[in-house]
Amino acid sequence: MKILGLIPARGGSKGIPNKNRKVLNGKPLLQYTIEAALGSKLLNRVVFSTEDETLIKLAKEIGVEVPFVRPSSLSKDNSGTLEVVQHALKILAERGEIYDAVCLLQVTNPFRTSEFIDEAIRKFETANSDSLLSVLKVPHTYNPHWVFKVSETGHIKLALGDDKIMKRRQDLPVAYHRDGAIYLTKVETVMNKNSLYGETISYIESNHEYNINIDTNEDWLKAELLIKTFSKK
Repeated sequence: MKILGLIPARGGSKGIPNKNRKVLNGKPLLQYTIEAALGSKLLNRVVFSTEDETLIKLAKEIGVEVPFVRPSSLSKDNSGTLEVVQHALKILAERGEIYDAVCLLQVTNPFRTSEFIDEAIRKFETANSDSLLSVLKVPHTYNPHWVFKVSETGHIKLALGDDKIMKRRQDLPVAYHRDGAIYLTKVETVMNKNSLYGETISYIESNHEYNINIDTNEDWLKAELLIKTFSKK
């Protein structure tokens, strides 16, 4: 299976100004993801997608290819990730590069490793699914079967429509949420079905101890603490 590694990042950021190039423990945030992608043995090519000239220069200095400039229309606060992926695949296809799948690696999840990327790819290659997501287990407190929503009468009721509340946490089915570290999708699903997920989704569980998705200043502080933890081990 021929797989493209795609790292998207834009110049603007509301939560943390210039987040993608902000220095985390001596390295720009985007460098962590670039290094992990370039260290993968199973990605056939890794490219960086951005509209920002400063990020382009920085990414090239780190060593990743930037074969095109993303349009500003796909770099706004409300721009969709799907459209960014489709743009990259279309540009490369026009240049004769055809891929079976794309591995989307977001800069905001800096601590996934090259080995984890390859583990995800190996699982995806045998999963017979449209996509694969990296996930984390949902703590039992927030399990969907214990989640409520407000009814039309202003009362709360079980969000999944269960008739009764499960009393024991041991009876709760395991639930997962996507963690943003890895999105692996067949190109056919992205381009023809306009989806990063498709109809069948396989999964790989991330290590919750080192997982973080940086969106806020609080997340950044947590990432700095995790870096200190890494250095002690």
